[in-house]
Amino acid sequence: MSELKNQISQFIDTNAKIYQDISLAIHAKPEVSDFEYFASQTLSEQLKKEGFEIELPAAGHRTGFAATYKSKKPGPTVVFLAEYDALAGLGHGCGHNVFGATSALAGAALKSIVDQIGGEVRVYGTPGEEGGQNGSAKGSFVKKGYLNDVDFALCTHPGSGSEDGLSTRNYACAPVDIEFWGKPAHAAGCPQDGINALDAQILTYAAIGVLRQQLTDRIRIHGVIVEGGTAPNVIPEYTKAKYYIRAADIDTLHELYEKVENIVKGSALQTSCTSSMKLYQNLVENMVLTPSLDAIYEKYITELGNTVKHVEDVVMPGSSDVGNISQVVPTIQPHISITDVQIAGHSQDMVDASCSQKAMDAIVKGAKALAFTALELFENPEELAKVKEDHAWHVEHQKEN
Repeated sequence: MSELKNQISQFIDTNAKIYQDISLAIHAKPEVSDFEYFASQTLSEQLKKEGFEIELPAAGHRTGFAATYKSKKPGPTVVFLAEYDALAGLGHGCGHNVFGATSALAGAALKSIVDQIGGEVRVYGTPGEEGGQNGSAKGSFVKKGYLNDVDFALCTHPGSGSEDGLSTRNYACAPVDIEFWGKPAHAAGCPQDGINALDAQILTYAAIGVLRQQLTDRIRIHGVIVEGGTAPNVIPEYTKAKYYIRAADIDTLHELYEKVENIVKGSALQTSCTSSMKLYQNLVENMVLTPSLDAIYEKYITELGNTVKHVEDVVMPGSSDVGNISQVVPTIQPHISITDVQIAGHSQDMVDASCSQKAMDAIVKGAKALAFTALELFENPEELAKVKEDHAWHVEHQKEN
């Protein structure tokens, strides 16, 4: 294994600038969900040059791709997950330009030696992690069967501060539109002829607020009314709100979804409106941890000179569609620092950090640690079996944690 590690390391060192330049090019041309044309094309074209077969578009997403290389020998299948979407109005304030390049380089590096050991290497380009139009693509990759024959999935996310971090639990999230339809009327002249869709929306907003009194800290609900009528003297015939309904595990999320759905139905009944509550993008599932897989990654990122900070096992205040992948296969998404100081995510400081020299160095270290992690599991079937057992236990017990 040490010789294969050396080959991987040499490949990454030799080709690092190609992927660093890709990261900087994506950073300079930020694209939001469903519009990452440049990023998906640039990454997939480079992987095609490396010898991967490319499917673009993939999983029902015009900017999604699946890069695949299968050796002639039997062995495991690993997926490196690549994100590359930016934040609307800000740019790469979450470092996904670094994320995508790191995963692509790790996949290419493992591919360079996989013919010697057997197995299959894939890189999935997954648009819209930040949400938005046709967002949270990883959910589509799961639903359409792209993970059915995969043994494990790897990626690392840019972070800040002097230390790295391992995978953390987070919230499952149902992004929903809540809509009401009534009947317009002159609010002064003939209010009795109207059916007020804004009343229904306000009742819903208030009832969700009341519901919060009896929710645990494993649950979050927040929303905004985006369409509330057109003029004060016209009874609104249509209103629309957007909500994030979140819970620490997917079963609790389904229970909470039903409660909010009943609120919407009740508001419609009270006001004589018609209503709709539906997802406007993929449901985002909570992250299921596989600590034994994180431990392998930690061994290698530490070997490369980074320090990993261990934090209390709590649910972090956010959601990511990497959770959808983690529900079906062992998955890690540790954090690799791209700054020397702690800065806020989704900020201009993070935009600036995402094109820094430390970010470019993180591409190299992150790619090596991910590729070494995959190599160890390819070379040790018994260890891979233990990782799968660990994952299965955490899937089964996720509601208890």
